[in-house]
Amino acid sequence: MPPRKKKEQAPQTMRELHDILWKSADKLRGSMDASQYKDFVLGLVFLKYVSDAFTERREQIRAELVEQGVPEDRIEDFLDDQDEYTGHGVFWVPEGARWGQLVREAAGGEPGELIDAAMDDIMASNKSLTGVLPKIFNRDNVDQTRLGELLALISDARFTGHGEKSARDVLGEVYEYFLDKFAKAEGKRGGEFYTPRPVVQLLVEVLEPYSGRVYDPCCGSGGMFVQAEKFVLAHRGRIDDLAVYGQEANERTWRLAKMNLAIHGVGGNLGPRWADTFREDKHPDIKADYILANPPFNMSDWARREDDDRWRYGTPPAGNANFAWLQHIVSKLRENGTAGVVLANGSMSSKQSGEGDIRAAMVEADLVACMIALPPQMFRTTQIPACLWFFANNKSPQGGKRLKERRGETLFIDARNMGTMISRTERILTGDEIAKIAGTYHAWRGTESARNAGVTYADEAGFCYSATIEEIREHDHVLTPGRYVGSAAVDDADDEPIAAKIERLTKELYAHFDESARLEKVVRKQLERLDG
Repeated sequence: MPPRKKKEQAPQTMRELHDILWKSADKLRGSMDASQYKDFVLGLVFLKYVSDAFTERREQIRAELVEQGVPEDRIEDFLDDQDEYTGHGVFWVPEGARWGQLVREAAGGEPGELIDAAMDDIMASNKSLTGVLPKIFNRDNVDQTRLGELLALISDARFTGHGEKSARDVLGEVYEYFLDKFAKAEGKRGGEFYTPRPVVQLLVEVLEPYSGRVYDPCCGSGGMFVQAEKFVLAHRGRIDDLAVYGQEANERTWRLAKMNLAIHGVGGNLGPRWADTFREDKHPDIKADYILANPPFNMSDWARREDDDRWRYGTPPAGNANFAWLQHIVSKLRENGTAGVVLANGSMSSKQSGEGDIRAAMVEADLVACMIALPPQMFRTTQIPACLWFFANNKSPQGGKRLKERRGETLFIDARNMGTMISRTERILTGDEIAKIAGTYHAWRGTESARNAGVTYADEAGFCYSATIEEIREHDHVLTPGRYVGSAAVDDADDEPIAAKIERLTKELYAHFDESARLEKVVRKQLERLDG
């Protein structure tokens, strides 16, 4: 009997890829906490990706050379030309750091030393990765047997062969998937490095960062920058249209952000190392066109100096950094710059410790362009309700931009009733809901996208309202949207008088009772026959 042919391996779906990689995390789950195995798994996934992408590019080069008729004995010279890789956005992977060789050599029993050396080699060969990749695999507390099993499992993951998606695109999706999963696993601490994607999308869609400088003073794992890049590409721009600047205080999170930007091909300046934005501003002279930020809510332990030049509208209280973040962000805006900031709802109405005075001063300076009340349960890592602040340094028509004259006005949007629950504890905004909220702001501001869509702004009871500074003064500078938008209009054109409705519904209920009693008798008779 002839030998059976080996069944051709089916293409791997993204879901299968996610499942394989998440199982790899379980290999280490029992031996270390979530924050540790996040670094292990993401580091190895990145190593596998750069090797896959390198191999893919190497085969492309070989195929191109063969097609051009280059002799076989000369092909190797071209295959080792680093510019042929880096010029196409592919990291150069030295021979000893390539995945296949790593797995073969790791079979000897000590993979940790090999992996750390591979990380060193890759960083030495790619300047954008200098000091970024984790070298944590050869420590005494690492179970080398489990690490070997982890290598074998990740070997089943393929970052190439996913249709039109490049290896970089696939890893980008995987990286975001993992950040989301690890944020859930780490609970409250997960919020330090991950902002829910719908919230980031809403910020980006409102600000429309087509080109210019983008800044995030507490950038976490870099999700704001990645979403801004996706926005630009979706509108047929180029990644180079944005210049990215960020800062992060946590070393591990800073490394995650550097890897995230590298994966997505975003050339960002996150400073030479991690640092506290209040204690050591790594971008003291930056003036940004767009600022997107999700600072820690109600941070009580922060580096406060009363003589700080950033406190133009009042010195923030020592026990809460909310208005320190807002003033820092405003200080970084260019003349026509705009900013979107996620904060706890309390920031819209608090008056303790001078916060009310700071908020009033910012309103009177005509900086607040829009306030959005978010639905509850948008943040799985905290039950604190959140809102979005949007600032604009210039609400005038801005000449050629032909915007609406909005000086002395602020748009309020109440989105609390929006969103869809995807679990018992988590709500998301749908794409249509994000488009409605962002579209409302664009119509109010009169942006090019609104003009092209032929959309004009109008107040909508229960959802949006454009208030003057005078009206905000009447509310003692409280910025809660519910105070301004009012209640949604109720369509009562078809309503019947309440007494008649009660009488009708009562009759219908009694009729249902009678039908229920009739059916009960029928069922009893049938059961008696069976017993007989």
